[in-house]
Amino acid sequence: MAIKRISVDEFLELAKQHPVLDVRSPGEFQHAHIPNAHSLPLFTDEERKVVGTAYKQESREKAIKIGLKYFGKKMVQMVETVEAIAKRLETGESNSSLMPPASVLVHCWRGGMRSAGVAWLLDLYGFKVYSLAGGYKAYRNWVLDQFSKEYNIKIVGGYTGSAKTYVLHELKKLGENVIDIEGLAHHKGSAFGNIGMPEQPSQEMFENLLGQQLSAISHQPSTVWMEDESQRIGDINIPSVFFQYMRTKPVLFLDVPFEERLDHIVQEYGKLEKEKLVNAILRIQKRLGGLETKNAINHLIEGNIKDCFSILLKYYDKWYEKSMKSRDNWESLVAKYTCNNCDAVTNAKALQSLTNNQKEKING
Repeated sequence: MAIKRISVDEFLELAKQHPVLDVRSPGEFQHAHIPNAHSLPLFTDEERKVVGTAYKQESREKAIKIGLKYFGKKMVQMVETVEAIAKRLETGESNSSLMPPASVLVHCWRGGMRSAGVAWLLDLYGFKVYSLAGGYKAYRNWVLDQFSKEYNIKIVGGYTGSAKTYVLHELKKLGENVIDIEGLAHHKGSAFGNIGMPEQPSQEMFENLLGQQLSAISHQPSTVWMEDESQRIGDINIPSVFFQYMRTKPVLFLDVPFEERLDHIVQEYGKLEKEKLVNAILRIQKRLGGLETKNAINHLIEGNIKDCFSILLKYYDKWYEKSMKSRDNWESLVAKYTCNNCDAVTNAKALQSLTNNQKEKING
């Protein structure tokens, strides 16, 4: 069999059915990778450093000889690992017994010697091997390109506590296209947004996840729903080009009464550790103000969760309104929908119905 070098688009299309093998070092993979790829490092982080140093300070030939010494010891293990991965994907089993030849996708950083070496080994063994032309670097350029494309986006807006994320989830259940940016970022957006959440991905990994989700809906004419966000979500930033694009899209604002939102926030955050809540309040102390910070923390310590969150909710309402009105032509972009409460199921159905009625008027 011959190893076939293919473009990023071809590579990602095949990746829907076949395993992606990332042969970069563990550190490179951990920082960021193609979503759902499998780490199959040709070199450890230290071995990569040794080979790279030899390449720069001595010669290409010297680096290759060192690399071959490392590679030779790992060949059998690498083949068996790939067998196990392919077997698991085909049958759902973890048994790594021999199997018919399968297709695999291989890449390194720039589509150079590391992927060429592993591709050669797997091809020799009998796998049908596809190699990514340009490697992970080409993939990253593809990701960045996704942020400059046109999408049919509608934004779910609303003050803090309006259950916007839950509405997104219900819209997805109703068959709508949804991209949950906070879900990708592992953060709920506020100073309290990291509490109880998994560790955030790297900025690069977040972009990879977002880029691929955008690509999946880029050829679809139907609406994709997203939540109104600040550009910064914890330690993650929405890419500037795409964030500015989001700010030009229609906002369906869930206008939920203050008390209803306050009850929702108390239910969602009230059981979290007080120490973490206090630390989160201190992070916004400068903007919240010394007196309000002191009052909020005192209420929290005394167990008056609702009074504490009432102070915080008023603060977030002020900043959200300022952000909403900072859009160009915000009055024409923002359409308010009056909600009686934070019932995500009811509000999601209402948004879907509202959008469908607008389509019917346009088509009519």
